[in-house]
Amino acid sequence: MTDPYKRPKKLHEPTVCPQCGAVYHEGRWQWLERPAGAHEEHCQACHRTIDDFPAGVLTFTGTFVEPHKQDILHLARNQEALEKQEHPENRIIRIEEAPDKLIITTTDIHLPRRIAEAERRAFHGKLHFAYEEDGYFVRVDWHRDT
Repeated sequence: MTDPYKRPKKLHEPTVCPQCGAVYHEGRWQWLERPAGAHEEHCQACHRTIDDFPAGVLTFTGTFVEPHKQDILHLARNQEALEKQEHPENRIIRIEEAPDKLIITTTDIHLPRRIAEAERRAFHGKLHFAYEEDGYFVRVDWHRDT
């Protein structure tokens, strides 16, 4: 699987994302202080967010979701924060809430799995993973009834 948002050529160094402030240094995006005279270019995560083109969709369903929505979201945000420390391009794009349902979209295919596994450890439930065979996309479904 190849991420269509990954650039085929390396960026000039240093480059700073004007939206999130991540710095492209030593061949990858990192959280560093903005260097003087840096080029500006959107990182893959911000580019996906601007385009509203997620690489991952994590859907929570079942009667368990509504009464535990805040706990589920808190755990999801904690997993995002842990992942984002080392990988600035792995982020949550959007969270949609509906009765007995939550949908989280992400900028990469690894974060949904990380969140889903943490949710299963904490709250149990059933998981289903569907990776797109010819593309860079994953759909993860988590379900639990009370």
